[in-house]
Amino acid sequence: MSAGSRALSWPLRSLLAGAAGTASLSLAYQVERRLRRVGGPLDYDDSVVPGKIVASILDLSHLTAREEYELGLGLRWCYGSAFGLWHGILRRRIGEPAAGVAFFGTLIGATVTMFPLLGRTPPPQRWPRGYLATCLATHVAYAATVAAVDDGLR
Repeated sequence: MSAGSRALSWPLRSLLAGAAGTASLSLAYQVERRLRRVGGPLDYDDSVVPGKIVASILDLSHLTAREEYELGLGLRWCYGSAFGLWHGILRRRIGEPAAGVAFFGTLIGATVTMFPLLGRTPPPQRWPRGYLATCLATHVAYAATVAAVDDGLR
């Protein structure tokens, strides 16, 4: 097999799948925003909360809302790509479709615990229904894209 036709290593494939999933999640937000004509955040992931979390961890103060939002986008792309590695590990250990289900469960579990703990949001049962619906839908889009791209690059 020549160097040009070699398959991608699973970590690289999973990172690329994570980036594709993040793009899918970001696109889902844009589509929903246009369909619902919502000017503000659609859920906590789409708000300044992730940026506030980063700013507090890095001890950054006096940031504008725009800077907090941009920090949140940076966080989304970093952890979104890196979470692809978790899917790759699950896929290697338990195979599909179980890996996809476990992966989605990890994402939702992290979201509904980390936002209240680190972002000081209300607990998920007190989130606005629209926020919860958007959170579930965008994470389904993300997880499905990661699984499909990871499988497609094999």
